Amino acid sequence: MPEYCTCGAKLPEDARFCHKCGKPQFEYPVADSEPEVPLPAPAAAAAANSDEISFHNRIAVRVSFLAALLAFLVTAFPLPPFITVIRLLVCFVAAGFLAVYIYKRRTGQTITIRGGARLGWMTGIFSFTIATVLVAGTVLSLSAFREQLAGKNPEVDQFIRMMDDRATMAGVLLMVLIILFVLYTLLPMVGGMLCVKVLEKDG
Repeated sequence: MPEYCTCGAKLPEDARFCHKCGKPQFEYPVADSEPEVPLPAPAAAAAANSDEISFHNRIAVRVSFLAALLAFLVTAFPLPPFITVIRLLVCFVAAGFLAVYIYKRRTGQTITIRGGARLGWMTGIFSFTIATVLVAGTVLSLSAFREQLAGKNPEVDQFIRMMDDRATMAGVLLMVLIILFVLYTLLPMVGGMLCVKVLEKDG
């Protein structure tokens, strides 16, 4: 170790720094820094998330809404009550099936049973939303034109009388919405899972 620093100050023995200028008197090894792990780009992360079947996936939203709308258009034509029930069951199972099929054709993405159920559930949510709007529109129409409709149809007259009892009307509407929610979400989920199974066999 040198006795004098480059600034001219005399250094004591084993001095690590100059007491005058602060210059270090030993060479210290520099530790190697750990290599930095590159973070995934935000765009890549967003693209990965967009492939998930959810309401954030635009293709899944469009496909499920289209399938729900087609199911309602098919069930809009009047038929006898027994056939109407069968048609409703078949159409909304088919809506979930169709949603998965179109999504698979559009994206080429491999869909699991869970993904098929998820896409069917989204179709069911849109179906329930459309049904709720139709029920609300029917009730409001009957309420607005009750005087013109009174006496023309016994079923309409019975419904108008029930509307006068708010507690009964609220209970009936709640029960109808619960039944619709179960049917319109469960049936397309079954159809979506069924389509996944069929596509697996064809693949």
